[in-house]
Amino acid sequence: MDDAYEVVCIGRVGVDIYPTQIGLPLEEVTSFGKFLGGSATNVSVAAARYGRRSAIITKTGDDPFGRFVRSKIGELGVDTAFVGTDPWLPTPVTFCEIFPPDDFPLYFYRYPQAPDLRIEVTDLPLQEIADAGVYWATLTGMSADPSRQAHLAAWRVRARRPLTILDLDYRPMFWKSESEATRHAEVALAHCTVAIGNREECRVAVGEIEPERAARALLERGVELAIVKQGPKGVLAMTADERVEVPPVRVEVVNGLGAGDSFGGAVCHGLLNGWPLDKVLRFANGAGALVASRLECSTAMPTEQEVWSLLGGVES
Repeated sequence: MDDAYEVVCIGRVGVDIYPTQIGLPLEEVTSFGKFLGGSATNVSVAAARYGRRSAIITKTGDDPFGRFVRSKIGELGVDTAFVGTDPWLPTPVTFCEIFPPDDFPLYFYRYPQAPDLRIEVTDLPLQEIADAGVYWATLTGMSADPSRQAHLAAWRVRARRPLTILDLDYRPMFWKSESEATRHAEVALAHCTVAIGNREECRVAVGEIEPERAARALLERGVELAIVKQGPKGVLAMTADERVEVPPVRVEVVNGLGAGDSFGGAVCHGLLNGWPLDKVLRFANGAGALVASRLECSTAMPTEQEVWSLLGGVES
């Protein structure tokens, strides 16, 4: 359909309260910045920065932070038509500490439950999900009902269409146990055609932490493309007949927390463009590196020109 969304994401949203003082524990920080956050929301923003028609399915609280979130999502070019409001639960906030280059503790305030885990089947724009060029969901969405049932309903209508992407996004505080996450990852993978995760997330999902074995295990679960992020060792991607490994892009890291979401939005853009897999990965690595060199997440998402500039202007 000509008016279909190019990217539809479902999942977390909230407010990131990040210290503007780097290298201090939270008890010593005295100044903070307030930013739009939430993994799936960040991916939708990243896609919009590349000019993609993007939407996010999520929920906020009926409070000032919820109004901030909705306003900022629209300001950053993402359709807010499917952003609901829970009348009782507060909009989540997330704090972090920033100790570059690789220590960024996160503190989630999502009590008693986050509104984005209260997405109901009746909240879903099923036709838009079915028609989207990319449909992006996260494993976190399977951590509680009614969100779990909504995710399953969306995947059923999607019917394993190409570019049905699962972000293996694993946060232990959202689950009763690791084994529960593993069990639901198995279910989720059966509905998706692309899986993306870091080594630890792959270990939880398929029991393998070595990148090539993890990628093969993901393919065995039925996905067509498995992408394993290896941090400072780059990224590995595999299909049934292709294996591509790309080194990282070196930058001075400020805050690594949004890099994975930037990587994800760039993967969506590259796959929609039909780029060769090595080009998709190089571009996504560059996009992730740019956000790692900045403080915030959503508002740090780069344009395509910025990414290619970082990569030396080489687009082929």
